[in-house]
Amino acid sequence: MLLVTFLLTPTGCYLSRAGWEEARILARRRDIGALVADTTATDAVTRQKLAVVLAARRFARDSLGLRVKESFTQFSQLDRDTLVLVLSAAYRDRLRLHTWWFPIVGSVPYKGWFDFEEAKRQARDFEQRGYDVHLRPASAFSTLGFFNDPLLSTTLDLDSLELANTVIHEVTHNTYYAPGQAVFNESFANFVGSRGAAEFYRSRGDEGAAAEIDVRWEDEKLLGAFWTGLYHTLDSAFDARPGDGAAAKAARLAVRDSLFRDARTRLVRDLAPRLRTVSARALERVRIDNAALMARRIYLTELELFDEVWLREGRSTRRAVRRVIELAKAEPKDPYAALRRWLGPSP
Repeated sequence: MLLVTFLLTPTGCYLSRAGWEEARILARRRDIGALVADTTATDAVTRQKLAVVLAARRFARDSLGLRVKESFTQFSQLDRDTLVLVLSAAYRDRLRLHTWWFPIVGSVPYKGWFDFEEAKRQARDFEQRGYDVHLRPASAFSTLGFFNDPLLSTTLDLDSLELANTVIHEVTHNTYYAPGQAVFNESFANFVGSRGAAEFYRSRGDEGAAAEIDVRWEDEKLLGAFWTGLYHTLDSAFDARPGDGAAAKAARLAVRDSLFRDARTRLVRDLAPRLRTVSARALERVRIDNAALMARRIYLTELELFDEVWLREGRSTRRAVRRVIELAKAEPKDPYAALRRWLGPSP
């Protein structure tokens, strides 16, 4: 009776739909090794990418020490080019994201929707309630190893460098996932995916590919530092204008709009010349509001801390992964603090 009652709640209905979609994905699985070997039915480009997936998976297991389980041993062809739409919603005059709670993973500041119309309806509902909304497509996700996550056709559209990165990123979630710490989990996996993919290509003697991944990672860190700086500036500005009244809220919105205009200018004028893989034109189109700012920070928070651990561990991603997980487990409620203490004062 309790199970039936739960399934009738919004969370229960959502999880039921997610379970149905996962079942459909699993039902379409085909063995990647067989697809790579089939030179008749599988085109050369697809075979090459699938071979990269298998090799990156082996590298993640054997060289990085990640728990790959049975993830990415099979492939599922979807009937659409977007897997899910991911929704984030933030208060306009506060740096606070709406969160959703799910069993096992705890509270998370985003929600993925297989039903695109429902995702858009939810986004409109949040906008009408005065939130900033960020709705974006995602090509992959992890079930944290609870299911045999197959490679999806939406992920196969990535270039080979990003494909290896994505495989390593997702199996990092299989290896360690701190409940209620989505920002740490995603930023950590971002680090492991990038550094791990570079090591993977170097192990194959492809220094050019590894160097390109390194450049992309340096750009990620620069962008992460920019968004972090903007976040803290905005947070201080909001704190300086407290109150729940209309005047206080209007003051916060006014300073926010001013800071965002300035950020747009600095992003294009100052940061763009330092980036090697992101164009100024792309930065001109970047959305800047509270929801987009905080959604980016989920994947780009204090990336330099992970790199400092990596440097301390002799530029070994395997040792860095082991160290970060050990520290995070010791202080699961604030894993970043654990990393900072272990690293000590910055020079």
